[in-house]
Amino acid sequence: MTVEAIEHTLANPEWSPETRKSARSVAVVFFGWTFRQGITRDVAGHLDTVRVPQGVPRPAPDNITERALNRAPLRTRQMILLARYGGLRCCEIAVVHGDDWDGQMLLVHGKGGKRRLVPILDERLTTTLDLLEEFLFPGKIDGHLSADRVNRIISNALPGKWTAHTLRHRYATAAYAGTRDLLAVGKLLGHSRPETTQRYVLEPQDALLNAARAARAASA
Repeated sequence: MTVEAIEHTLANPEWSPETRKSARSVAVVFFGWTFRQGITRDVAGHLDTVRVPQGVPRPAPDNITERALNRAPLRTRQMILLARYGGLRCCEIAVVHGDDWDGQMLLVHGKGGKRRLVPILDERLTTTLDLLEEFLFPGKIDGHLSADRVNRIISNALPGKWTAHTLRHRYATAAYAGTRDLLAVGKLLGHSRPETTQRYVLEPQDALLNAARAARAASA
């Protein structure tokens, strides 16, 4: 293994900056261990840092969501609802189970083994969850569907550029608009840092207008 080989892998044009950054971190940790064990040279210790551009929130419009809900079959509707009105990731939607529902709060199994409680208030979901005794979306991956399959089902039900992740952006934007509490929204989304949550929240128009008016009044 050489530095050039790792750099060539990281330069994969099909990878997003986030994927490239994650792959670099894995390489640094793994080859750092092999170097300390005397197995390889220090081939990853001086890799260039991968910079991830600041993300722009892309909340799916409500009319797009409702149109998809009206046209989609039941299973797809349930997935869309969990993303839009629960803020769940595809990997979290895939493992929703009746044992994790207490009648108001859903125990969500997030990335990295992290778990959080999310209130589910939409009656179209609560009615289903009240009767659920197994996985909501059964499949062949340990008894449930894969996250990739959930992602494709939701994205195929939405038109154009809208995806499952933009429904999560919409949840974050709506939650912040109603509370102005970035930390609470971050907890609902399962984020450990508010900087991450900010990339999901489209600033409400009234806040921008108020800021602009305040700036104009100060200079008058």
